[in-house]
Amino acid sequence: MKKTIIGLFLISGLFAMAQKETHEIAEGVKEYQNLFNSSMKEGVACYRIPSIVMAPNGDIIAAIDERVPTCHDVKYNPNINIVVRRSSNNGKTWSPIETVVDFPLGQSGSDPSMIVDRETKEIFLFYNYMDLDKEKNVIYLHMVKSSDHGKTWSKPIDITDQVAKPEWRTDFKFITSGRGIQTKSGKLLHTMVNLENGMHLIESDDHGKTWSLIDTPIVPGDESKVVELADGRWMINVRVNKAGMRYVHVSNDEGKTWDTSPAPELIDPACNASIIRYTSTEDGFKKNRLLFSNAKSADKRMNMTVHISYDEGKTWSESKTIYTGGSAYSSMTVLENGDIGLFFEKDDYTENAFVSFSLKWLTDGKDKWKKPSKKRKRKS
Repeated sequence: MKKTIIGLFLISGLFAMAQKETHEIAEGVKEYQNLFNSSMKEGVACYRIPSIVMAPNGDIIAAIDERVPTCHDVKYNPNINIVVRRSSNNGKTWSPIETVVDFPLGQSGSDPSMIVDRETKEIFLFYNYMDLDKEKNVIYLHMVKSSDHGKTWSKPIDITDQVAKPEWRTDFKFITSGRGIQTKSGKLLHTMVNLENGMHLIESDDHGKTWSLIDTPIVPGDESKVVELADGRWMINVRVNKAGMRYVHVSNDEGKTWDTSPAPELIDPACNASIIRYTSTEDGFKKNRLLFSNAKSADKRMNMTVHISYDEGKTWSESKTIYTGGSAYSSMTVLENGDIGLFFEKDDYTENAFVSFSLKWLTDGKDKWKKPSKKRKRKS
């Protein structure tokens, strides 16, 4: 009996230790800031859906949902605002929380994403809008823009009629959170998901004044990110539910047709991820590099990692773990000093963390960022 009691005591002790398992941000990360959590503002249930970019002046802008009564998504939440914080020193310190979009109770704006126009120096912030009191099943697609590096923002602009078909009125459609891109030609490009009618790209050829739909449905497709490859092709990296991995779509005719393939090396639990251009030989760097971040797990939202590719996404390096604990949506940007900024949901959405790290740290010393001596002129 005594041995049995001791055995049970040991088992219960081991169980308690497992329950108290702690997770830490990886050693070697330069900056770690808890940018948004519900304790920062009375009445807020949670902050979710991170988006991050570097403004034309080098400032970092981090945008996110401020979900007030509950942490539910926009279809079930009557009060979601879009808020930002800004940093002028590569993420060392940040401004107070600033509200960009705030509608009356019953109306919500959710899922921020941004595009920086390198030519006009404007920043476009997109979100999905619902009036749950008057049009419960209708999602509108909005944007605001800033001409002063994110310090002030325009009034909301509704682009729904420009990019969504009339018959899609009550479809579950949304512009993907995170970020879109500007191609080498100057085109602004973003992904829009329609769960009933396929993912599509939306584009602007006049610096965001007008937008149009590229009318080719892309499947499978949920939350997704687009990048332009070195040879001018477009690549979309996609969340696919119940697949345990990412999928990739590639187009060589500006979105008219697509080649689709699974990406089993990019393990994924069906969660929003981030893929960005880090360097390009066209910009004077010695290598083309892409970065990819996600919760690397086939079935759990945990284990935030970052991969690097030197062959335009054909293959990816072994991932570097940023945080082994609870991790979900992520968004990346390149900082003014060449470091990598990662903004991600942490610990079951209780924290939204910003971390920064060098290319040298990411690659365990095998590669490092060096400012190009001469930037090649982009073709217009």
